[in-house]
Amino acid sequence: MAHLIWTDQMSTGIAEQDEQHKILIELINRLNDAIQERKDAEILGTVLTELSNYAVHHFGYEEALMDRHGYADTAVHKLEHQTFIEWMAGIKRKLAEEEAAVSAQVINFLRMWVTGHIMKTDRRMGQELSKIAPE
Repeated sequence: MAHLIWTDQMSTGIAEQDEQHKILIELINRLNDAIQERKDAEILGTVLTELSNYAVHHFGYEEALMDRHGYADTAVHKLEHQTFIEWMAGIKRKLAEEEAAVSAQVINFLRMWVTGHIMKTDRRMGQELSKIAPE
């Protein structure tokens, strides 16, 4: 499966947020590579944990930014983050219990979720916050 590529259309207009999105994309690409190379469950679990931990860090950054500036859609945005975190925890749990393998289907979900979240939810937030507190 081809790598997910950052494009300027994904830019939110908030430099730090965009840099963090690029790291999330790179982590998804690393997970994709591990799957393609048929790495064992321990390596896949390590990459999944790194991706999950970074997502929590990134979401914390975004949520603090929204809270600081009184962003109107904060509750909905936070719910999307929480849903993603719970989904990742479920995948990690299944992998640890050897009930499921990390597959191309997981990568497809991650690619769709991250690009959709960036292109819709995060870009909308960036546009609104740039009106309130331009960088």
